[in-house]
Amino acid sequence: SSMIICITARASGMDAPVEQRFARAPYFVFVDTESGKSESIENPLISAAGGAGPRAVQLLSQAGATVLITGQVGGNAARALAAGGIKAYAYRGSGSVADALAEYTARNLQPIPLS
Repeated sequence: SSMIICITARASGMDAPVEQRFARAPYFVFVDTESGKSESIENPLISAAGGAGPRAVQLLSQAGATVLITGQVGGNAARALAAGGIKAYAYRGSGSVADALAEYTARNLQPIPLS
């Protein structure tokens, strides 16, 4: 079944390095697992004064993402992800968006606890 995965990145595209921060990531890369198509969105919240976490989660929900791959999430973001039914997984490597996706597909990523 098709799903949309969001991976935080430092630039656009599948070759971009993964960004460890969630709400302050320069880009969100959305990948449709069925078609393999990806879409990169510049994060409008990168310099938001506050409340970026929950607002970033809203952005993911609007894009239809049900899985987030990132380095770490703050408390407010974690609560918003849990409320939105979005699962989060930690990618701690220095690889690309494509690398992180491959690790997730191979079930090598640990879930980030959201409670």
